[in-house]
Amino acid sequence: MKNFKALYIPIGVPTFHKESIDQQFNLSVELMHKIAKDIECPSDPLLTIPDLIKFIEGKQCDLIILQNNAFANSEYTAEILRRMDADVLLWTLKEPVIDGGRLRLNSLTGAYSAGNLMHHLGKENFEYIWGAPTDLEVQQKIKAVVAASRLKKELRSVTLASMGHTPQGFGFGRGIDAEISRYFGMKHVAVEVRELIHKAKNLSDEDCAAYLKEAERKMVNLKGTPKENVTDFVRLYKAYSDFIEENNIAAISSRCWPDFFVDFGTPVCAVLGLLNDKGVAASCEADAYGAISMLIGMKLSSESVFFGDPVSLDKNEDTVTFWHCGTAACSLAHSSKGAQVGVHPNRKIGPTMEFGCKPAKEATVFRIGRKPDGAIRFFVATGEILDKEQQFLGTSLVFKSETSSIDLVSQSVKDGWEPHFIVAYKNIKEELLVLGKFLNAEICAY
Repeated sequence: MKNFKALYIPIGVPTFHKESIDQQFNLSVELMHKIAKDIECPSDPLLTIPDLIKFIEGKQCDLIILQNNAFANSEYTAEILRRMDADVLLWTLKEPVIDGGRLRLNSLTGAYSAGNLMHHLGKENFEYIWGAPTDLEVQQKIKAVVAASRLKKELRSVTLASMGHTPQGFGFGRGIDAEISRYFGMKHVAVEVRELIHKAKNLSDEDCAAYLKEAERKMVNLKGTPKENVTDFVRLYKAYSDFIEENNIAAISSRCWPDFFVDFGTPVCAVLGLLNDKGVAASCEADAYGAISMLIGMKLSSESVFFGDPVSLDKNEDTVTFWHCGTAACSLAHSSKGAQVGVHPNRKIGPTMEFGCKPAKEATVFRIGRKPDGAIRFFVATGEILDKEQQFLGTSLVFKSETSSIDLVSQSVKDGWEPHFIVAYKNIKEELLVLGKFLNAEICAY
């Protein structure tokens, strides 16, 4: 992947208050350097069209941070958009002084000129912020926009692998190559589960020794699982890991039941949990859009995320319990018991992960949904993860919503959302809202 690049472009005309223009410019450049090293800044404000063209001529970037350092008419924005096709954050500066005297910047009128032009050019999906470079809200917004634009670019260089097909009745997660490429720019490959099973069966104990040590280090009481199941699990873990490494895979959606129980005799659940711990987004039940949701959540939170179903709610606590059979990353286990190992609650075969998840003061529930016409939408809800015991056999967490839990569940059911969601251990709402806009996704905030 080519390196991400952003351009800070401060435009204006020289007829406003030069001292205020320079002061805001210097503070803005200082902020840009704090946010990211890959934001290129000019040496001075761009207060004429020739100065602007000289700075941007021949440059390409992924994100334009377009600031009205002072008033500028729409010709400035037109010159930029003629030369570059990139995400845009339009930034209006707050008037530094209101004292009944001279208007120092007139940045807001310039923003209207730029916004009007972009609207007429079909560039409506730009982001916007108003405020001074010293304002915390401005700093947080710019950080979120940079993170979202960077991730949008990164997605175009990664590969999603579907390991087998979705089970009957689970077609909501089925990935379609053209749609995944269209909306995310991702490559999508597919492999049959029997190929992974065949690879696993042909591995020796020596081949898998390092993988067994890793599993024993991360998983609690793996030795309590029958030896033949431990052997098969570790071989499957290596087979999956080898395929991921050989094909440069960033995310997988894996079929699980009934194949691994019936044809292999050992579940894939714990394999997916260990992969999630290593930064590979791994969903079960072959949910491709779930895997992409996991990948986005992991990239924006810099931590493993939980993947599961909403299975219970408490109206009094405003909580929703998310659960799945046993694929959660070991790093998500509550510290009181660690990443315990168990058996699948329905099939009674192990190893699977068996624990309640650790709490978090900030959390985000997220899902990429596929609409009937193939377009995408984003489910976003924020809250916290409570310090609760394991709710059901498998892995679970209790999410306390910032809104009414019964309203959240009722509305999302009526809105036709898929039954798989991810829970990230961070408030990444702003980043998701920006990313959704940049990807032309419908935003559904609950």
